[in-house]
Amino acid sequence: MSVLDVVLYPDDPLTKVSKPIAAFTPSLVQFAENMFDTMYAFEGVGLAAPQVGVAKRMLVLDEPDGEKMCLVNPEILESEGSEDGSEGCLSLPEIYIQVPRATRIVVRAQDPLGNPLEFEARGFLARIIQHEVDHLDGVIFLDRVDMLTRHAKLQEWQEIRERLLLQGDRSSPSAF
Repeated sequence: MSVLDVVLYPDDPLTKVSKPIAAFTPSLVQFAENMFDTMYAFEGVGLAAPQVGVAKRMLVLDEPDGEKMCLVNPEILESEGSEDGSEGCLSLPEIYIQVPRATRIVVRAQDPLGNPLEFEARGFLARIIQHEVDHLDGVIFLDRVDMLTRHAKLQEWQEIRERLLLQGDRSSPSAF
C-alpha cells in the first residue's frame, strides 16, 4: 500500500489544466493503485491525479454501492439535468458546500491499460466524475458557486489550511 501526499489548494498543479496520458505502461497501473490507496486512506470517493501532484488526465473513484473505476483521459460527451448536492474535497478538507451538477452524463475514457470505455452515469456517480474531471481542468468545486459563497469559503479555507500545515495533518473526513 502506497499512500501519496494530497496537495492542498491552491498548490500546483491544482489550478492548471492537466496533460493527456499517451503511454499505458505498468507504472501507470501502479500509479492507479497508489491513487486508490490514497483515496481510501483519506476516506474519499474520488481522487484526481493533480490532487497528488501529477498534472495528468487520470482519476479514480469508488462510489458507495458501485464499483471502483480508474478513468484515463476522461471526457464528458453529454450532460443533462441539474441538481444541487453537498460536496467536499480532499484538497480542501473540512469545506463543504452545495454545488450544482448535471444529473446525467455520458463519459468516454480509457482504463489504465488503454482499453476504451464509454458509459452513462447518473446521480452520485455523475457528481463524482464531474468533480474529478473539474480537477483535470484546473477547476475546484468552489469555482462552481456564487461569488459571495466562494469568497466566504475561501476565507474559511485559509484558516483551516494554516492550521493543517502547522499541525502537519492532512487527514480528511469523508469527502470527494
